[in-house]
Amino acid sequence: EDEFQSVLCEGCQKELPNLKLLTCLHTLCLNCLSEKKPIRQCPVCQTAIPQASGIPDMDNKLFTNLQARLSIYRKIVSQADLFCDHCNTDAEFWCSECKEFMCTKCFEAHQRYLKKDNHEAKRVAAVKAGSARDFLEGTKKANKFFCSNVAHQNQVLSIYCKKCCKGMCCVCTLLDSKHAGQHCDISLEIQQRQDKLAALSQNLKEKRSSFEVAHKALQAKAACLEQVRSKTREDIRQCVEQLVDLLRREEEMLLTLVETRWEQGCRVLAGELQHLDNVLRRMQASEQLVQKMRLYGSEQEVMDMQPFIKASLEELQRLQPSAAGGLAQPDRHFAECWTRLQAL
Repeated sequence: EDEFQSVLCEGCQKELPNLKLLTCLHTLCLNCLSEKKPIRQCPVCQTAIPQASGIPDMDNKLFTNLQARLSIYRKIVSQADLFCDHCNTDAEFWCSECKEFMCTKCFEAHQRYLKKDNHEAKRVAAVKAGSARDFLEGTKKANKFFCSNVAHQNQVLSIYCKKCCKGMCCVCTLLDSKHAGQHCDISLEIQQRQDKLAALSQNLKEKRSSFEVAHKALQAKAACLEQVRSKTREDIRQCVEQLVDLLRREEEMLLTLVETRWEQGCRVLAGELQHLDNVLRRMQASEQLVQKMRLYGSEQEVMDMQPFIKASLEELQRLQPSAAGGLAQPDRHFAECWTRLQAL
């Protein structure tokens, strides 16, 4: 079965009639060609289909006939009951010329009446014992083709006219007097055509090696491209991880610097605030003392204490508050942090 998978439609892999042979030599059924009709190219190798309809003109008669012959072979070897095509009794023989199953009685009659035609009928048991290849080779010999002329359509084509480029029976050859000397044995023509195909196939086989080398080279490039892609992605990840680690370290350093500057600023502000609180307390005390002396102080007390109080008030009078103590603006205090952040 594996050997003859190639006779199936290469699109749907089904055993179907009406197989078409494309110029790329792939074989497709009409269903697959109809599905691909808008594209007008082979779905296997994307070669263009030259016909405007998208349907090739050439029928793959070889594969169609092989499917039919293989179907008969499978029927014989499947252990199914086989019946005579004439009397419907158990079949014992198969004639590849007549394409009929026969019982022993019908086989004897067949041999008697068609003896001169050399029909080769085989026992069903012998076919079962053989291989599919043996069966196909045997049926190939039986596939004779006959003259298309209605007057002598039972005549086998045995002559080939090189002028008409077609097969002819003996009667047609005798009547074709204008092409005398252009006739040859059709089996010889068939053999020559087989030889030409074999020679072309051999040449292509030799040329195929160069395409295989190019194919391997492209595959190697594709593999190399994938390797470079993977390495580049890994390098990017590693680089980004290193940068992230660096940024994290810088973040910790900057945050530590911010905390340090904040603590320094807080200490300076605390000292300034304490100083201002003390000055305000002194001013409040001096104001209360002067008020009390005006209200309740005796002359003797004024004379004794006034110089001391006056000196203290004059000292307070000389004091001047700064705009924000001895500390610069907060954003200027953190200027180093902003500079390092911008540089980062």
